[in-house]
Amino acid sequence: GELPNSKQYNDFTKKVAHHALVNERLHYLFQTFCSSSHPMAIMLAAVGSLSAFYPDLLNFFKEADYELTAIRMIAKIPTIAAMSYKYSIGQPFVYPDNSLDFTENFLHMMFATPCEKYKVNPVIKNALNKIFILHADHEQNASTSTVRIAGSSGANPFACVSTGIASLWGPAHGGANEAVINMLKEIGSVENIPKYIAKAKDKNDNFRLMGFGHRVYKNYDPRAAVLKETCKEVLKELGQLDNNPLLQIAIELEAIALKDEYFIERKLYPNVDFYSGII
Repeated sequence: GELPNSKQYNDFTKKVAHHALVNERLHYLFQTFCSSSHPMAIMLAAVGSLSAFYPDLLNFFKEADYELTAIRMIAKIPTIAAMSYKYSIGQPFVYPDNSLDFTENFLHMMFATPCEKYKVNPVIKNALNKIFILHADHEQNASTSTVRIAGSSGANPFACVSTGIASLWGPAHGGANEAVINMLKEIGSVENIPKYIAKAKDKNDNFRLMGFGHRVYKNYDPRAAVLKETCKEVLKELGQLDNNPLLQIAIELEAIALKDEYFIERKLYPNVDFYSGII
């Protein structure tokens, strides 16, 4: 591909903003879920349901249709993600604001309320921008492969992307950052790290270190280094840098693992999921 010029960039940005709003009937779909439903379960259902709102795009062969469908998904998936979060905490949905950029709009839909505007923190915005960029289409991973396999049958793009979300949900893929958080909580304190390092080495123990190792990167994942510093920037901005137990455990766990021959020989280094969950 080629980088867009300023006009192409502005045109694309306007199109994405224009399509961020979802059909009002989609709100009723959320009422069928329990408030405790996993957000990925809601995403899976809601993105797949877009097929029902755009039947004219179920069978298409024109390049313009491909572009329109892609723009709709790029625009609406953040809206659906924000709606999922709002539903889980019992707050009303917040409509997108076309005056904001992509990341600002997502934060607005996540944290604003009808009675209180959300002031976007530039440090948080910058961190989220980095997360979006670093998690963009990166190699032929499981979810990308799943979408392509579904698409090879001629299925509509909304259905295909929903299969990718199902694949992304797995703890060995997109669910890994959630698994890292659960692991850090289980470890509980820096003092417990040696015990869990030993458990990870024990073939008879089901425990495994999450957020370590990568199919392609056989050394330190460069994305992990970026997110480690980004994580520190965010927690410093929030006044939690020196008293966040999860970050303290993560940093010490990384330091111990990077010096341990067991992990060095197996090329098990922190990957992109290790710090992203803390952010």
